[in-house]
Amino acid sequence: MDQTLLEISHNAWLVMASLAIALMAGFSGLSLTRGASRLPSLQRKMTLVIAAIVLGGGIWSMHFVAMLGLELPIRFYYDGLMTLVSALIAILMMGLALLILHFRNRTAVTLTTAGSIMGLGIAAMHYVGMLGMELCAPVFDLTGVAVSVLSALLLSNLAIWVAYGARTRGNTLLGTVCFAVSVGAVHYIAMAGTGFVPNDAFAVGPEISNEVMAMGVTVTAFVISGAFLLTGVSFLEPVAEAVSTPAVPEPRAPADPGHEIEEPSLPPVPFEKEGRTQFLDRKSIAAVRAEGHYTLLYAGSEKLFCPWSISEAESRLAPSHFIRSHRSYLINPSFVTGFERKKDTGVCLLASTASLQKVPVSRSRLSEVRNALGI
Repeated sequence: MDQTLLEISHNAWLVMASLAIALMAGFSGLSLTRGASRLPSLQRKMTLVIAAIVLGGGIWSMHFVAMLGLELPIRFYYDGLMTLVSALIAILMMGLALLILHFRNRTAVTLTTAGSIMGLGIAAMHYVGMLGMELCAPVFDLTGVAVSVLSALLLSNLAIWVAYGARTRGNTLLGTVCFAVSVGAVHYIAMAGTGFVPNDAFAVGPEISNEVMAMGVTVTAFVISGAFLLTGVSFLEPVAEAVSTPAVPEPRAPADPGHEIEEPSLPPVPFEKEGRTQFLDRKSIAAVRAEGHYTLLYAGSEKLFCPWSISEAESRLAPSHFIRSHRSYLINPSFVTGFERKKDTGVCLLASTASLQKVPVSRSRLSEVRNALGI
Protein backbone atom coordinates (compact mmCIF):
# COMPACT_ATOMS: atom_id res chain seq x y z
CA MET A 1 0.00 0.00 0.00
CA ASP A 2 1.31 3.44 -0.99
CA GLN A 3 1.67 5.46 2.23
CA THR A 4 2.00 8.82 0.46
CA LEU A 5 -0.81 11.05 1.71
CA LEU A 6 -3.22 12.18 -0.96
CA GLU A 7 -3.89 15.86 -1.59
CA ILE A 8 -7.35 16.90 -0.43
CA SER A 9 -9.64 19.91 -0.82
CA HIS A 10 -13.29 20.73 -0.05
CA ASN A 11 -16.18 22.11 -2.05
CA ALA A 12 -17.16 25.32 -0.22
CA TRP A 13 -20.84 25.06 -1.23
CA LEU A 14 -21.17 21.57 0.21
CA VAL A 15 -19.39 22.67 3.40
CA MET A 16 -22.03 25.37 3.87
CA ALA A 17 -24.81 22.91 2.99
CA SER A 18 -23.55 20.47 5.64
CA LEU A 19 -23.67 23.17 8.32
CA ALA A 20 -27.17 24.20 7.24
CA ILE A 21 -28.36 20.60 7.63
CA ALA A 22 -26.88 20.45 11.14
CA LEU A 23 -28.75 23.65 12.06
CA MET A 24 -32.08 22.40 10.68
CA ALA A 25 -31.72 19.02 12.37
CA GLY A 26 -30.81 20.58 15.71
CA PHE A 27 -33.71 23.03 15.59
CA SER A 28 -36.22 20.33 14.58
CA GLY A 29 -35.09 17.82 17.22
CA LEU A 30 -34.93 20.32 20.08
CA SER A 31 -38.25 21.92 19.11
CA LEU A 32 -40.00 18.54 18.94
CA THR A 33 -39.04 17.79 22.54
CA ARG A 34 -40.37 21.05 24.02
CA GLY A 35 -43.11 20.07 26.46
CA ALA A 36 -42.44 16.34 25.93
CA SER A 37 -41.94 15.72 29.67
CA ARG A 38 -45.59 16.66 30.28
CA LEU A 39 -46.91 14.11 27.78
CA PRO A 40 -48.22 10.64 28.76
CA SER A 41 -45.47 8.02 28.79
CA LEU A 42 -46.29 6.33 25.45
CA GLN A 43 -46.75 9.60 23.58
CA ARG A 44 -43.56 10.93 25.13
CA LYS A 45 -41.60 7.88 23.96
CA MET A 46 -42.91 8.25 20.41
CA THR A 47 -41.97 11.94 20.39
CA LEU A 48 -38.45 11.10 21.58
CA VAL A 49 -38.09 8.40 18.92
CA ILE A 50 -38.92 10.91 16.19
CA ALA A 51 -36.60 13.53 17.71
CA ALA A 52 -33.76 10.97 17.98
CA ILE A 53 -34.16 10.03 14.31
CA VAL A 54 -34.14 13.69 13.31
CA LEU A 55 -31.07 14.55 15.42
CA GLY A 56 -29.17 11.34 14.60
CA GLY A 57 -30.15 11.52 10.94
CA GLY A 58 -29.05 15.14 10.90
CA ILE A 59 -25.61 14.24 12.27
CA TRP A 60 -25.26 11.46 9.67
CA SER A 61 -26.47 13.69 6.82
CA MET A 62 -24.17 16.54 7.83
CA HIS A 63 -21.20 14.16 7.83
CA PHE A 64 -21.89 12.64 4.41
CA VAL A 65 -22.81 15.95 2.77
CA ALA A 66 -19.43 17.17 3.97
CA MET A 67 -17.83 13.96 2.65
CA LEU A 68 -19.45 14.54 -0.74
CA GLY A 69 -17.62 17.85 -0.70
CA LEU A 70 -14.30 16.07 -0.04
CA GLU A 71 -12.21 16.16 -3.22
CA LEU A 72 -9.49 13.51 -3.62
CA PRO A 73 -7.34 12.70 -6.67
CA ILE A 74 -8.70 9.11 -6.73
CA ARG A 75 -12.20 7.64 -6.80
CA PHE A 76 -13.51 6.19 -3.54
CA TYR A 77 -16.58 4.33 -2.27
CA TYR A 78 -18.26 3.56 1.05
CA ASP A 79 -18.89 0.23 2.75
CA GLY A 80 -22.69 -0.08 3.01
CA LEU A 81 -22.61 -1.96 6.32
CA MET A 82 -20.28 0.50 8.06
CA THR A 83 -22.31 3.42 6.71
CA LEU A 84 -25.50 1.91 8.14
CA VAL A 85 -23.82 1.25 11.50
CA SER A 86 -22.64 4.87 11.69
CA ALA A 87 -26.22 6.13 11.17
CA LEU A 88 -27.63 3.74 13.81
CA ILE A 89 -24.97 4.79 16.32
CA ALA A 90 -25.96 8.44 15.93
CA ILE A 91 -29.70 7.73 16.30
CA LEU A 92 -29.31 5.40 19.29
CA MET A 93 -26.98 7.76 21.16
CA MET A 94 -29.31 10.71 20.57
CA GLY A 95 -32.23 8.57 21.76
CA LEU A 96 -30.40 7.59 24.95
CA ALA A 97 -29.58 11.22 25.71
CA LEU A 98 -33.21 12.27 25.18
CA LEU A 99 -34.53 9.43 27.36
CA ILE A 100 -32.33 10.60 30.22
CA LEU A 101 -33.49 14.19 29.77
CA HIS A 102 -37.21 13.37 29.65
CA PHE A 103 -37.54 10.38 31.99
CA ARG A 104 -35.21 11.46 34.79
CA ASN A 105 -35.17 14.53 37.01
CA ARG A 106 -33.12 17.24 35.32
CA THR A 107 -30.20 17.79 37.64
CA ALA A 108 -26.63 18.84 36.90
CA VAL A 109 -25.67 15.16 36.71
CA THR A 110 -28.40 14.18 34.24
CA LEU A 111 -27.78 17.22 32.01
CA THR A 112 -24.05 16.51 31.91
CA THR A 113 -24.62 12.80 31.31
CA ALA A 114 -26.99 13.49 28.41
CA GLY A 115 -24.62 16.07 26.92
CA SER A 116 -21.67 13.69 27.16
CA ILE A 117 -23.62 10.85 25.51
CA MET A 118 -24.62 13.20 22.70
CA GLY A 119 -21.02 14.33 22.21
CA LEU A 120 -19.69 10.76 22.16
CA GLY A 121 -22.43 9.83 19.69
CA ILE A 122 -21.38 12.61 17.30
CA ALA A 123 -17.70 11.60 17.51
CA ALA A 124 -18.44 7.86 17.18
CA MET A 125 -20.65 8.45 14.15
CA HIS A 126 -17.89 10.43 12.44
CA TYR A 127 -15.07 7.94 12.97
CA VAL A 128 -17.14 4.83 12.21
CA GLY A 129 -18.35 6.52 9.02
CA MET A 130 -14.75 7.34 8.06
CA LEU A 131 -13.66 3.73 8.58
CA GLY A 132 -16.24 2.72 5.97
CA MET A 133 -14.28 4.38 3.14
CA GLU A 134 -13.01 2.10 0.34
CA LEU A 135 -10.19 2.44 -2.22
CA CYS A 136 -8.62 4.94 0.16
CA ALA A 137 -8.12 4.70 3.90
CA PRO A 138 -8.15 7.48 6.51
CA VAL A 139 -5.04 7.97 8.63
CA PHE A 140 -5.98 9.56 11.95
CA ASP A 141 -3.72 11.84 13.95
CA LEU A 142 -4.13 11.10 17.68
CA THR A 143 -4.06 14.79 18.55
CA GLY A 144 -6.83 15.47 16.03
CA VAL A 145 -8.93 12.64 17.50
CA ALA A 146 -8.44 13.93 21.05
CA VAL A 147 -9.29 17.53 20.11
CA SER A 148 -12.38 16.54 18.10
CA VAL A 149 -13.74 14.28 20.87
CA LEU A 150 -13.08 16.94 23.51
CA SER A 151 -14.83 19.53 21.30
CA ALA A 152 -17.79 17.19 20.92
CA LEU A 153 -18.11 16.71 24.68
CA LEU A 154 -17.78 20.39 25.56
CA LEU A 155 -20.05 21.76 22.82
CA SER A 156 -22.71 19.05 23.24
CA ASN A 157 -22.85 19.71 26.97
CA LEU A 158 -23.17 23.41 26.22
CA ALA A 159 -26.04 22.67 23.80
CA ILE A 160 -27.90 20.57 26.38
CA TRP A 161 -27.37 22.99 29.26
CA VAL A 162 -28.55 25.91 27.13
CA ALA A 163 -31.52 24.15 25.48
CA TYR A 164 -32.71 22.48 28.70
CA GLY A 165 -31.70 25.18 31.16
CA ALA A 166 -35.05 26.80 30.43
CA ARG A 167 -37.43 25.53 27.76
CA THR A 168 -37.94 28.89 26.11
CA ARG A 169 -37.73 29.89 22.46
CA GLY A 170 -34.49 31.75 23.03
CA ASN A 171 -32.88 28.76 24.73
CA THR A 172 -34.03 26.45 21.94
CA LEU A 173 -32.48 28.71 19.30
CA LEU A 174 -29.21 29.06 21.22
CA GLY A 175 -29.14 25.30 21.85
CA THR A 176 -29.65 24.73 18.12
CA VAL A 177 -26.61 26.84 17.29
CA CYS A 178 -24.51 25.01 19.91
CA PHE A 179 -25.63 21.63 18.53
CA ALA A 180 -24.79 22.59 14.94
CA VAL A 181 -21.41 23.99 15.98
CA SER A 182 -20.71 20.77 17.89
CA VAL A 183 -21.48 18.56 14.88
CA GLY A 184 -19.57 20.79 12.47
CA ALA A 185 -16.58 21.22 14.78
CA VAL A 186 -16.18 17.47 15.29
CA HIS A 187 -16.21 16.82 11.56
CA TYR A 188 -13.92 19.58 10.37
CA ILE A 189 -11.50 19.41 13.32
CA ALA A 190 -11.25 15.65 12.77
CA MET A 191 -10.77 16.13 9.03
CA ALA A 192 -7.98 18.63 9.68
CA GLY A 193 -6.15 15.86 11.55
CA THR A 194 -6.89 13.13 9.00
CA GLY A 195 -4.86 12.12 5.95
CA PHE A 196 -5.79 9.66 3.19
CA VAL A 197 -3.81 6.92 1.47
CA PRO A 198 -4.77 4.53 -1.36
CA ASN A 199 -6.12 1.22 -0.12
CA ASP A 200 -7.42 -1.83 -1.97
CA ALA A 201 -8.89 -3.73 1.00
CA PHE A 202 -12.22 -5.42 0.28
CA ALA A 203 -15.52 -4.23 1.76
CA VAL A 204 -17.54 -5.97 4.46
CA GLY A 205 -20.85 -4.88 2.96
CA PRO A 206 -22.09 -3.70 -0.45
CA GLU A 207 -20.28 -0.79 -2.05
CA ILE A 208 -21.91 2.65 -2.15
CA SER A 209 -20.61 5.12 -4.71
CA ASN A 210 -20.62 8.87 -4.22
CA GLU A 211 -23.51 9.09 -6.70
CA VAL A 212 -25.65 6.66 -4.71
CA MET A 213 -24.61 8.32 -1.45
CA ALA A 214 -25.66 11.69 -2.90
CA MET A 215 -29.16 10.35 -3.62
CA GLY A 216 -29.48 8.90 -0.11
CA VAL A 217 -28.27 12.07 1.55
CA THR A 218 -30.60 14.16 -0.63
CA VAL A 219 -33.62 12.17 0.57
CA THR A 220 -32.52 12.46 4.20
CA ALA A 221 -31.89 16.19 3.83
CA PHE A 222 -35.36 16.58 2.28
CA VAL A 223 -36.96 14.86 5.29
CA ILE A 224 -34.97 17.01 7.72
CA SER A 225 -35.95 20.15 5.80
CA GLY A 226 -39.61 19.12 6.01
CA ALA A 227 -39.30 18.55 9.76
CA PHE A 228 -37.62 21.94 10.04
CA LEU A 229 -40.52 23.67 8.26
CA LEU A 230 -43.17 21.87 10.33
CA THR A 231 -41.50 22.57 13.66
CA GLY A 232 -40.78 26.14 12.56
CA VAL A 233 -44.48 26.80 11.98
CA SER A 234 -45.45 25.58 15.48
CA PHE A 235 -42.41 27.33 17.01
CA LEU A 236 -43.67 30.68 15.74
CA GLU A 237 -47.18 30.26 17.18
CA PRO A 238 -47.93 32.96 19.78
CA VAL A 239 -47.22 31.55 23.22
CA ALA A 240 -50.02 33.55 24.79
CA GLU A 241 -52.63 31.92 22.55
CA ALA A 242 -51.17 28.45 22.61
CA VAL A 243 -50.30 28.06 26.30
CA SER A 244 -50.35 30.92 28.69
CA THR A 245 -53.69 32.65 28.26
CA PRO A 246 -56.36 31.09 30.47
CA ALA A 247 -59.87 30.72 29.15
CA VAL A 248 -62.09 33.54 30.38
CA PRO A 249 -65.61 32.34 31.27
CA GLU A 250 -68.55 34.26 29.90
CA PRO A 251 -70.38 36.49 32.42
CA ARG A 252 -73.26 34.75 34.15
CA ALA A 253 -76.25 36.02 35.96
CA PRO A 254 -75.84 36.44 39.74
CA ALA A 255 -76.58 33.23 41.59
CA ASP A 256 -79.09 32.88 44.36
CA PRO A 257 -77.76 33.91 47.80
CA GLY A 258 -75.96 31.01 49.41
CA HIS A 259 -75.48 29.21 46.09
CA GLU A 260 -71.76 28.82 45.28
CA ILE A 261 -70.74 29.35 41.66
CA GLU A 262 -68.50 26.52 40.44
CA GLU A 263 -65.08 27.72 39.27
CA PRO A 264 -63.83 26.61 35.83
CA SER A 265 -61.64 23.49 35.87
CA LEU A 266 -57.90 24.20 35.55
CA PRO A 267 -55.24 21.66 34.53
CA PRO A 268 -53.06 20.00 37.21
CA VAL A 269 -49.37 20.77 37.70
CA PRO A 270 -46.71 18.28 36.45
CA PHE A 271 -43.93 16.98 38.67
CA GLU A 272 -41.17 14.39 38.22
CA LYS A 273 -40.90 11.46 40.62
CA GLU A 274 -39.28 8.02 40.29
CA GLY A 275 -38.46 8.70 36.65
CA ARG A 276 -42.09 9.43 35.70
CA THR A 277 -44.08 12.60 35.12
CA GLN A 278 -47.07 12.78 37.47
CA PHE A 279 -49.65 15.48 38.12
CA LEU A 280 -50.80 17.33 41.23
CA ASP A 281 -54.02 19.25 41.82
CA ARG A 282 -53.00 22.91 41.99
CA LYS A 283 -55.41 23.51 44.89
CA SER A 284 -53.19 21.30 47.10
CA ILE A 285 -50.03 23.33 46.41
CA ALA A 286 -49.14 25.82 49.14
CA ALA A 287 -46.02 27.36 47.60
CA VAL A 288 -43.60 27.13 44.70
CA ARG A 289 -39.87 27.81 45.00
CA ALA A 290 -37.32 28.37 42.22
CA GLU A 291 -34.62 25.70 41.99
CA GLY A 292 -32.18 26.76 39.28
CA HIS A 293 -34.08 26.69 36.01
CA TYR A 294 -36.83 24.55 37.57
CA THR A 295 -39.08 24.72 40.63
CA LEU A 296 -40.09 22.79 43.74
CA LEU A 297 -43.74 22.33 44.71
CA TYR A 298 -44.67 22.31 48.42
CA ALA A 299 -47.81 20.37 49.27
CA GLY A 300 -48.33 19.03 52.81
CA SER A 301 -45.21 17.04 53.70
CA GLU A 302 -44.21 16.66 50.04
CA LYS A 303 -41.49 18.60 48.20
CA LEU A 304 -41.79 17.78 44.48
CA PHE A 305 -39.63 18.62 41.45
CA CYS A 306 -41.49 20.53 38.71
CA PRO A 307 -40.06 21.06 35.16
CA TRP A 308 -41.51 24.59 34.96
CA SER A 309 -39.33 27.63 35.55
CA ILE A 310 -40.52 30.08 38.21
CA SER A 311 -41.66 32.51 35.47
CA GLU A 312 -43.65 29.81 33.69
CA ALA A 313 -45.16 28.67 36.99
CA GLU A 314 -46.20 32.26 37.78
CA SER A 315 -47.89 32.58 34.38
CA ARG A 316 -49.65 29.23 34.52
CA LEU A 317 -50.77 29.49 38.16
CA ALA A 318 -52.01 33.07 37.97
CA PRO A 319 -55.63 31.93 37.26
CA SER A 320 -55.50 29.98 40.57
CA HIS A 321 -54.63 33.21 42.42
CA PHE A 322 -51.01 32.29 43.20
CA ILE A 323 -48.93 35.44 43.75
CA ARG A 324 -45.22 36.17 43.60
CA SER A 325 -43.96 36.98 47.09
CA HIS A 326 -40.28 36.98 46.22
CA ARG A 327 -38.18 36.49 43.08
CA SER A 328 -37.84 32.82 44.07
CA TYR A 329 -41.28 32.13 45.60
CA LEU A 330 -44.96 31.89 44.68
CA ILE A 331 -47.59 31.41 47.39
CA ASN A 332 -51.16 30.23 47.49
CA PRO A 333 -52.86 32.79 49.79
CA SER A 334 -55.40 30.21 50.98
CA PHE A 335 -52.58 28.36 52.81
CA VAL A 336 -51.21 31.42 54.60
CA THR A 337 -51.99 31.23 58.33
CA GLY A 338 -49.97 34.21 59.51
CA PHE A 339 -47.94 37.22 58.40
CA GLU A 340 -44.95 38.87 60.05
CA ARG A 341 -43.67 42.32 59.10
CA LYS A 342 -39.86 42.65 59.02
CA LYS A 343 -39.12 46.36 58.49
CA ASP A 344 -39.41 46.70 54.70
CA THR A 345 -39.96 42.99 54.07
CA GLY A 346 -42.17 40.27 55.51
CA VAL A 347 -42.71 36.55 56.07
CA CYS A 348 -45.80 34.43 55.31
CA LEU A 349 -46.43 31.52 57.65
CA LEU A 350 -47.72 28.19 56.29
CA ALA A 351 -48.65 26.11 59.32
CA SER A 352 -50.29 23.30 57.31
CA THR A 353 -47.24 22.66 55.13
CA ALA A 354 -44.63 20.61 56.96
CA SER A 355 -42.11 20.84 54.11
CA LEU A 356 -42.09 24.67 54.12
CA GLN A 357 -43.36 26.79 57.01
CA LYS A 358 -42.06 30.26 56.16
CA VAL A 359 -42.00 32.07 52.83
CA PRO A 360 -40.10 35.37 52.47
CA VAL A 361 -41.81 38.48 51.09
CA SER A 362 -39.49 40.91 49.35
CA ARG A 363 -39.79 44.67 49.64
CA SER A 364 -41.01 45.08 46.06
CA ARG A 365 -43.76 42.46 46.60
CA LEU A 366 -44.86 43.52 50.06
CA SER A 367 -47.79 45.69 49.00
CA GLU A 368 -49.14 43.08 46.56
CA VAL A 369 -48.97 40.31 49.15
CA ARG A 370 -50.63 42.41 51.86
CA ASN A 371 -53.44 43.31 49.46
CA ALA A 372 -53.95 39.65 48.51
CA LEU A 373 -54.15 38.75 52.22
CA GLY A 374 -56.48 41.65 52.97
CA ILE A 375 -54.19 43.38 55.46
